Amino acid sequence: MTRGRSTFVIALSGGVASGKSEVAKIFRGLLVPVFDADVIARDVVRPNQPALAEIVAAFGDAALTPSGELDRIRMRQQIFDDAIARQRLEAIIHPRVRSELFKAVVGCREPYCLLVIPLLAEVRADYDFVDRVLVTDVSPEVQIARLMQRELCGVDEASRMIVAQAPRDERLALADDVIDNDGDASAVTPVVEHLHRLYLRLGAAEIAASAI
Repeated sequence: MTRGRSTFVIALSGGVASGKSEVAKIFRGLLVPVFDADVIARDVVRPNQPALAEIVAAFGDAALTPSGELDRIRMRQQIFDDAIARQRLEAIIHPRVRSELFKAVVGCREPYCLLVIPLLAEVRADYDFVDRVLVTDVSPEVQIARLMQRELCGVDEASRMIVAQAPRDERLALADDVIDNDGDASAVTPVVEHLHRLYLRLGAAEIAASAI
């Protein structure tokens, strides 16, 4: 735990369609403060925000909808197969998301909090204030099946979505804890409850140690 903080920080990550949202929902039900990078990322690109102006400067007015909001569908299509464009967009959004997450951590007074960071494997070095990493994991077969059902797409498109993210083994290499999410959703709840008890103990121990 970094000096100046009073909460233990868990980062929740995982590949697309690996069940992060459901896991985060269970933690919320246990009254754990949960801060979601995707929610913050949407907030920082709202109209009149500096990030949106930077995106327009980098990508042109085509990045906007007729109503002046970020055209998420167009931007997603533009960066999907263009690594340079994706890096340019991430360079605008990611530092702001990290800053807002850090502010949330500093203001938290619970034994621990959860940061939902889907792309943690890509930006782990930027999150030195994270104390422990929890990864939701599914097999590629399950991941593809869930994506096809969720996105109403074919196997090729689902596979491309998976390949666009960090490899599964890189995410697992970062993990202190792993939730196997291949099975029924009901099996996840007792796993989260066990981790919750563990994190409460770890958080209490770290807070006590930092006070010495």
